[in-house]
Amino acid sequence: MRGRKFYWELFWMVVLITAALASAALAINPLVYRAEKTREIRQGVKQFTQKVEEVQEISDQTQESMPYEELYRSIQTYNEWLVKINQGNLTNSVSMAIIPFTMTDYGLPDEMFGVLRIPAMDLEMPIYLGANDENMAAGAAVLTQTSIPIGGENTNAVIAGHRGWNGYPYFLDIENLHVGDLVYIKNIWEELAYKVTAIRIVYPDDIDAILIQPGRDMVTLLTCHPPNTGGRYRYLVYCERAEE
Repeated sequence: MRGRKFYWELFWMVVLITAALASAALAINPLVYRAEKTREIRQGVKQFTQKVEEVQEISDQTQESMPYEELYRSIQTYNEWLVKINQGNLTNSVSMAIIPFTMTDYGLPDEMFGVLRIPAMDLEMPIYLGANDENMAAGAAVLTQTSIPIGGENTNAVIAGHRGWNGYPYFLDIENLHVGDLVYIKNIWEELAYKVTAIRIVYPDDIDAILIQPGRDMVTLLTCHPPNTGGRYRYLVYCERAEE
């Protein structure tokens, strides 16, 4: 009997130790992911900044009026086309997003379009075109069928970000943003400044809430709300072009 009791005690001790180790692994895994993702995002931002500096230096040396002019004009045409079709295929889906442009087709080294910087959130991360799962894991992403952020009248670039995911914050702290705060977007050609003008919470199918507004130059930040609820609502931060 004592031998049998000993083995049962040993068995349950092993079970408890195994469960404790599994719980520890689950707790550590998000921390590991966050550290790795932080490194990747910082590296991506650094590389993009270096790329912009190199582009500007080459442009100055060659006296080009605009680097990657073909890409810029194509984006302008795309933004104008969205207005003409009234964004007819707009959806807030992030799983089947169509990528409107492939950066490497225009001679760029990777698919990063720019950098989003929000001082009030202590946030700086890459921007990609097309809000699919891969791009949103890598940073922020421009929602398909919304304007690409190069500025201009009749534009509204809707930039989507996770409300925290796998231990990395992304747009988790978006409620730190208030009316009057500034949001910056650096693309290959310039850095654009936008000022927060309004904040709304809407249902996921409220497409009208993210449409282009005639005559306005806008950026709209979009994420799920509340955090960790599976996207019951959408949290929107409307921003309009600001002259600093």
